Amino acid sequence: MVRNLDAVEVGQVILNTLNPVKSHIVSSILPGLLSERKRMASLRAFTPLARQATRIPTGQPLRLVGRRFVNTDTAPVLYSAHAKVVGARTGHVDGDDLKVDLTMAKALGGEGDAGKTNPEELFAAGYGACFQSAMNAAAMSMKIKMPEKKEDSIVETTVHLVGDMKKLDMGLRVDMKVRVKGLSKESLDKVVAKAKEVCPYSRATKGNITTNIEVVQE
Repeated sequence: MVRNLDAVEVGQVILNTLNPVKSHIVSSILPGLLSERKRMASLRAFTPLARQATRIPTGQPLRLVGRRFVNTDTAPVLYSAHAKVVGARTGHVDGDDLKVDLTMAKALGGEGDAGKTNPEELFAAGYGACFQSAMNAAAMSMKIKMPEKKEDSIVETTVHLVGDMKKLDMGLRVDMKVRVKGLSKESLDKVVAKAKEVCPYSRATKGNITTNIEVVQE
């Protein structure tokens, strides 16, 4: 035997498909919507969804859809990176496996010393490396074969510091160029789209930093 989901169950399914913030907002107002006065209107609104909902065997628990992304507050730690900075943008960085000197870029009024780096370069390197790794993982999950030679798959990342320094109103914008040999345009687009979904850097910057990705098939 099977049963149709009622309106409240459908509402709960909808809540669980939302991200945590939206889910919290909707769940806080849902009881009011189901008050006696508005109960019938709510039922009419949910009825089409209930009819389209998956029918489940009677007596079996309803399997709710999980959140789309990992909860970074409670997820198990896979790896931790640590860095100590002394001297801000013209100082020195000490990490577990990293020792590097920093310099202020000439465009920002600094010396731009050769052989030294800056926060934007480090971020560009980290984002690019993580995104390329996500591309490889995404391709494997979709059974798409990436080039065997490392030089046939290249991610170039440019991080722009934008805004107004005098007003202390600044942010970042990212331009990324993905160049891969041997893949069809369709396959490469699929890989990049999936990588955007699973890359930790893409997830962390989504909604905060604009990332423009140019895909080049070679």
